[in-house]
Amino acid sequence: MIYSINYDLNRPGQNYTGLYDAIKSCGVWWHYLDSHWLVDTSLTAKGIWDKLSMHVDKNDRFLIVGITRDYSGWLPQTAWEWINSRTNKMAA
Repeated sequence: MIYSINYDLNRPGQNYTGLYDAIKSCGVWWHYLDSHWLVDTSLTAKGIWDKLSMHVDKNDRFLIVGITRDYSGWLPQTAWEWINSRTNKMAA
């Protein structure tokens, strides 16, 4: 399943290297937008959050949502290729 990980990191100057490494460890990932990642993983949204939560501050905000085949946007062609190559595995 592909999950969209969206966030606002609200502490200026905070080192979020651990968070980014934790996101990358969840599965095959794509990161083009500053505060947004796509991750293709066998984890659930809760499983992803369990891996990430130890790397964020209480004033940060997160939303982890599963992606369906109903999506649209304005992204580079390489982004759509990444998304389409993985969503083609999903049931309609």
